[in-house]
Amino acid sequence: MIRILVIEDEERVGTLIRRGLEESDYEVTLARDGNAGLKLALTGEFELVITDIILPGVDGLALSRSIREALPDIPVLMLTALDSTDDKVEGFEAGADDYLVKPFDLRELQVRIKALLKRYSGRRQQPSKVLQYAGLQMDLRAKTVTRDGVEINLTPKEFRLLEYLLQRPEVVISRTELAENVWDTHYDTGTNFIDVYINYLRKKIDKDFSVKLIHTRTGMGFILKAG
Repeated sequence: MIRILVIEDEERVGTLIRRGLEESDYEVTLARDGNAGLKLALTGEFELVITDIILPGVDGLALSRSIREALPDIPVLMLTALDSTDDKVEGFEAGADDYLVKPFDLRELQVRIKALLKRYSGRRQQPSKVLQYAGLQMDLRAKTVTRDGVEINLTPKEFRLLEYLLQRPEVVISRTELAENVWDTHYDTGTNFIDVYINYLRKKIDKDFSVKLIHTRTGMGFILKAG
């Protein structure tokens, strides 16, 4: 399944885009600000990035430049209310491959996406099968996990949970997001199964190491972060 990252701070617009693209069988991750979007984009886990220009944190132009420098084979499509020629030129010079002005028809967005994916097909190298962060290494093919060379045995669900965290280092992930993406279910605030699994991971990933990687952000969720 083709993975698309959408970076959009307007909740209604972002939700509409995500739902529309998921109905067309794309796998969509939604980031609400430029900082989180850039961190996700630089994981290299996406085939295409859609970003607004005016964003909290890192703006879309700076974000596009960073993506283009680090990952030249990932297409970037900009969405914005700025529709002058100068605005478009600035977007293209920042590394965007295409530019769509709000408001837009979702069908046009899908046509643009197909054209960009076709243009870039074959150019990207296969994404890495090894995820790494702060001495933690996960081999997706061999299904193994090590930290500083020490092998760590995980159950299948623990493995999937850690994989999701490793794909989004230094990004706070809510319990709702984990429930929907790791367990394929809606999060019930009356249960604590996610916290239980996080504790399982902490005992295996952090207990015997001085630097803790899995942290709780009260009222928000969890983050994989060194220190």
